[in-house]
Amino acid sequence: MDRTRKWASGLGVVLFIVLRQLTLALEVPLDLPQPPTITLQSPKDYIFDPRENIVIHCEAKGKPHPSFSWTRNGTHFDVEKDSKVLMKPGSGTLVIDISGEKAEAYEGTYQCTAHNDHGTAVSNNIVIRQSRSPLWSKERNEAIVVQKGISLVLQCRPPAGLPPPVIFWMDNNFQRLPLDKRVSQALNGDLYFSNILPEDTRSDYICYARFPHTQTIQQKQPISVTVLENSPVGERRPGFMMPLGVTSTKMVLRGETLELECIAEGLPTPEISWQKDGGELPTSRLSYQNFKKTLKISEVNEGDAGDYRCTATNSLGTAHHVIKVTVKAAPFWVSAPRNLILAPNETGILTCRVGGVPKPKINWFVNGVPIENHSRKVDDDTVILSNVQSGSSAVYQCNASNEFGYLIANAFVNVLAEPPRVLTPPNRVYQVITNSPALLHCASFGSPIPTITWFKDSQTSIKNGDPYVIHENGTLEIHVAQPLNSGKYTCIATNNLGIKENHVYLEVKEPTRILKQPEYKVVQRGMSAVFECKVKHDPTLIPTMTWLKDNGELPDDERFEVDTDSLIIKDITDEDEGTYTCIMNTTLDQDSASAMLTVVEKPDPPTDLELTDQTERSVQLTWIPGDEHNSPTQTFLIQYEDLLHQPGVWVNLTEVAGTSTTAQLNLSPYVYYSFRVLALNQVGYSDPSQPSRQYRTNPAAPDENPSDVQGEGIEPGNLVISWTPLTGFQSNGPGLEYRVQWRQKDVDEDWSSKTVANVSQFVVSGTPTYVLYEIKVQALNDYGNGPEPEVVIGYSGEDLPLSAPDSVQIMVHNSTLAEVHWEPVAAPSVRGKLQGYKVYYRRERGLHETEEDAEQQDQVLTFSGNRSEGRLPGLQPYSLYNLYVKVLNSKGEGPASPSKTFETPEGVPGPPSFLNVLNPSLDALSLEWGPPVNNNGRLAGYTLKYQPVNSTSELGPIKVMTFLANETTITLGNLNSSMLYKFYLSAKTIKGSGPTITEEAFTAMDTGESYVHNICSPTEPPHPTSPITQSPHPPFHNGPAFGTVNTSLSGDGAVIRWEYFGHHKTFYVEYIVENSKEDWKKELVNGSHSHMIKGLKPGTSYRVRVVARDPAVPTVHSTDEVVVAVPAAPSRQVDIATQGWFIGLMCAIALLILVLLIVCFIKRNKGGKYPVKEKEDAHQDPEIQPMKEDDGTFGEYSDTEDHKPLKGSRTPSNGTVRRDESDDSLVDYGEGGDGQFNEDGSFIGQYSGKKEKDTHEGNESSEAPSPVNAMNSFV
Repeated sequence: MDRTRKWASGLGVVLFIVLRQLTLALEVPLDLPQPPTITLQSPKDYIFDPRENIVIHCEAKGKPHPSFSWTRNGTHFDVEKDSKVLMKPGSGTLVIDISGEKAEAYEGTYQCTAHNDHGTAVSNNIVIRQSRSPLWSKERNEAIVVQKGISLVLQCRPPAGLPPPVIFWMDNNFQRLPLDKRVSQALNGDLYFSNILPEDTRSDYICYARFPHTQTIQQKQPISVTVLENSPVGERRPGFMMPLGVTSTKMVLRGETLELECIAEGLPTPEISWQKDGGELPTSRLSYQNFKKTLKISEVNEGDAGDYRCTATNSLGTAHHVIKVTVKAAPFWVSAPRNLILAPNETGILTCRVGGVPKPKINWFVNGVPIENHSRKVDDDTVILSNVQSGSSAVYQCNASNEFGYLIANAFVNVLAEPPRVLTPPNRVYQVITNSPALLHCASFGSPIPTITWFKDSQTSIKNGDPYVIHENGTLEIHVAQPLNSGKYTCIATNNLGIKENHVYLEVKEPTRILKQPEYKVVQRGMSAVFECKVKHDPTLIPTMTWLKDNGELPDDERFEVDTDSLIIKDITDEDEGTYTCIMNTTLDQDSASAMLTVVEKPDPPTDLELTDQTERSVQLTWIPGDEHNSPTQTFLIQYEDLLHQPGVWVNLTEVAGTSTTAQLNLSPYVYYSFRVLALNQVGYSDPSQPSRQYRTNPAAPDENPSDVQGEGIEPGNLVISWTPLTGFQSNGPGLEYRVQWRQKDVDEDWSSKTVANVSQFVVSGTPTYVLYEIKVQALNDYGNGPEPEVVIGYSGEDLPLSAPDSVQIMVHNSTLAEVHWEPVAAPSVRGKLQGYKVYYRRERGLHETEEDAEQQDQVLTFSGNRSEGRLPGLQPYSLYNLYVKVLNSKGEGPASPSKTFETPEGVPGPPSFLNVLNPSLDALSLEWGPPVNNNGRLAGYTLKYQPVNSTSELGPIKVMTFLANETTITLGNLNSSMLYKFYLSAKTIKGSGPTITEEAFTAMDTGESYVHNICSPTEPPHPTSPITQSPHPPFHNGPAFGTVNTSLSGDGAVIRWEYFGHHKTFYVEYIVENSKEDWKKELVNGSHSHMIKGLKPGTSYRVRVVARDPAVPTVHSTDEVVVAVPAAPSRQVDIATQGWFIGLMCAIALLILVLLIVCFIKRNKGGKYPVKEKEDAHQDPEIQPMKEDDGTFGEYSDTEDHKPLKGSRTPSNGTVRRDESDDSLVDYGEGGDGQFNEDGSFIGQYSGKKEKDTHEGNESSEAPSPVNAMNSFV
């Protein structure tokens, strides 16, 4: 806006201009003229220590530098006349030396004035007062004697100090008196007892006052209090000791702290609670002190006024007191006046807005003098300066006051005409983190105030709006900086006196982020812990990793190892427990993460074991748990030591939960107990506690009998009775013995009895063989017998069986399995516990043999239990076997049954013993084999199967041959040469064929006159082979269907033979001169696996391959390429040009042509049609017959312009015939090609076109072999 225009009428325009001036108010550079500005002054209320100098601060700036003067109590204070007062050079600060002087002489109200050519600024009124700590007035305190239960107040009444002292109560030993809900100290320092108790009796209740400025403490005379109990006061409802009455008032100033206090008496001691009637307490600024007897609200505002209710409550009732709070306010700034920089003829406004209760009065001054100049319009809190002129700079003062205080502010008006200048340093680089705000400063100065504009990268003008905000002070803010905001920024400051620009740079960096935070660790003492902290940060910023423990530095201990991204703590101790924080700092940001370390250890042993509730058979054990070391105790294990029977051996008695500290223990008689306890946590068991005291139980009769009682004879005629003896702990008393009783079962007889000492067995002799006995074993000692024992069944000793099984019979199921039956042996003859039966059998010989096999061993099968049959598997067919059976008990085997023999029928034979291939030739192989090792019957003959196998392991048709038993050789003929054959041979009996043995062999390779080798893949160098090459495993490129490829030469050409097991029906032989770039020649093969290529040039090598294709299947298969070298041979051809028949033919053709030319000439002269054209007109077949291949003559042709293509030729749409592209690819036979098949399987289309082209190979003409082209060229 034009700042040179004159002031326009209307307050709205004035306010707009002035508000802009206020908003854009700037600091004036110190090299420009400006009125004084006070930069430092002492507080309004200055209390000094008389032991130190008085220092009253007053600092100011301005151009020229201001001079200073002071007033004291409203009159000029001549500093130079007082030698004790020093004003600092270049400053208005006063230093008053009060040593040796009365400090009171310098008390008063001081004000500083700073003046230069452009105005005068004044300071606050600074009240200087000396701190005071007066002595306590001497008084004699009467001793206080009260009855128990009444309330009591001990008054402090400290002397008035400056500032007020801090009060506290102590005893003669300088120990603070304990305070609680019953005994409390009021804000005024008095000590209140809600109800007094006998323990409150003492003679040294002393009130102390500490004066903070002088650091002195004074004490009141001790007060003696004696509490009597002869007439105590009973319980009562609460009542308020302070404040008194039902209501009270409290005034507080805005911004100060409100302190409300309620102290109640009563018995029991009352509880205090607070609430605000009709409103909520400000919880964010609220605090309670002195056991909720004091309510504090900080930063009081007008909304805190109201009625505050304190309630005292005990079991007998409640009491209420309401404190009415009013809030007043000393003057406070709403908007303090700000400096103005105006250009000549501009208009400005100063505002001084203040608040306060009551409303403050505002007075304006200029250069410290009340405003009277009519050029300035004063309207309460506003001064309007119209059409200012050079030289009218001044300092204005606003003074606002009410009964609670005052405010004074200086604001200068500086009239300048200055071109813009940018105060922000040039080329400053700002670095911020992505997604954080960026502030690019453009601090400027000028008068009139410059207008700021911004550009990015010296091109883009920046306007207010997302993402940019241009503040009125010129700062450019980007709320959420992104990497694309990086770059160069230019700010331009402009006013009517000039223009100035400045460049700054913004770099937006990647944020620092902790990718892997440290994790909570629970570590046993003495182990190691590793905290990981992996961080990602901007690569251009230098990171610094810092580790903290509990927000402090790590201990200076070599056990702490800080690595790049981890913290290792070795040999951990209890002191290492805490919170560990990794902080990654860069110059711009930081990230942090924390984790707890908990140090655990096995528990400390329990202590203080104590035995209580002692009885004959039980006792209660209690203990105190040890330190759990951060791992809760899971269980306690109680162990005992039997000092009588097993001293030094600790036995587990019982376990209890980890939350228990007692255990009820069941005891046994006649034991000298000592107990100990172990604690178990997650780490392990603690060390044992110290043993408890010894506890002895009295002897008693046994509570139990020996266990595991058994009766078993170990020899015929005896019975061994055994048991597990009782331990000394189980004996329950001295003199432990055992009463052994036995009798034969199911026999009417008395028990036999024998008392034995503390042993574990007793032998009864003279018993019958293997009979049942009833057995009992009872424990007894000097104090009585144990309980009645249980009866156990036992057996007397066994003997070998007497009898063999009878009626042994054998059933043969098949050639390898038989079943044997027998009559079981009677129980008395077994003479022991039946274990089962054993069947012994042995192969004597084969049925086709005459002598027994002496090397055969007996085979044994055991059938457990009371069995009468069993199966014999795995027998050898066509054999004679011998068999007998024995019964078995625990003592051993009985006699054998009579032997039985049986025969097994014939089975299938074993495999032939060998199969060898002999004398392989081109088309024959000889085989030789041996008979089976095990015929398993009468050998009937052999079966031979064989089949060819191609290079991809695909099997050909199988052939079968049979032979007599005496035939072991055969020669196979009519085989393919260089072919792999697989043979299968088996022997047979009347039961069938046995297992097969196999063999593989190749027939010999074919021979011929040509030298043939494979064209190998690039990774394998070519290698010569024999003249006839077979490829049993060719490198496969386009399919696995082909097998061996053979080539040979004959007088008429090269013969190609191949194996093929695929499903394709049509084959092509393709060939090309080796190292030639010509197209492949193709010849169709119909229905066979061989083909002769004729017309090969002697002395030339050809590359040959075979291709298979089926019209119904898109897949194309190809063999590897083989090279056929045609040897050079003397030419036996007859020169056709010398043959008589050829000369005669050529003459006839020349004559015929001459006649045709004459006829044509005559016809044309007569205007007749060209005979060929007539014939063409009569032709209805659109297809023109091609050149005849046998005699080289041409068929009819067409002279029409469209030149229809001949059958088999490929003609472009433009009417020309192009040469076929190279066909050196199997794509010609692939899906989507032009070629098709006739019904007879012959290939037409592309292949026929190719063939015609091949017919004209060697001609120099580049024309395609089209008959039309040929005729055109001929004519």
